[in-house]
Amino acid sequence: MSQTPAPSDAPRPGETLLEKPLPAAAELVFIGHIETPFTTRALCPRQGDPENGPDCTVHLLPELASALREIERFDHIELLYWLHHARRDLLTQSPKSPGATRGTFSLRSPVRPNPIGTAIVRLRGRTETTLSVRGLDCLNGTPLLDIKPSRCDYAPLAKPKPGAGT
Repeated sequence: MSQTPAPSDAPRPGETLLEKPLPAAAELVFIGHIETPFTTRALCPRQGDPENGPDCTVHLLPELASALREIERFDHIELLYWLHHARRDLLTQSPKSPGATRGTFSLRSPVRPNPIGTAIVRLRGRTETTLSVRGLDCLNGTPLLDIKPSRCDYAPLAKPKPGAGT
């Protein structure tokens, strides 16, 4: 997977970069990939819409199929994914919307030292190793890191489907 930023990702005025890359300190495995209609960053929405966004497909590795057992109990799930085309060296960024330059950690930009994306998506269906979802904001082919039920007190969308139990 390429981590080289595209030429269109050149720093904007006022943005600052790391002088040298941070050392690698962890190992992750991709558990699948995501299919979306978004082929460039410019086509991705700023935030996905779990109610009205386009249908997207999450493909899990076949050997992990049993890990999806009972995922259908939830109407919303959280996906974590690796933003494999994102820059990793910006410390400050100038968002497209009007405003001053801000620190990377004060933004939800995909450009960050560890380009991990997260989205709460509506689960629309499941086959053996695929999930149909709405609410993603990542490029087609994005590697999948994890799937979690979206069930916690701070997320209003996080509730089991009626009749699904606890």
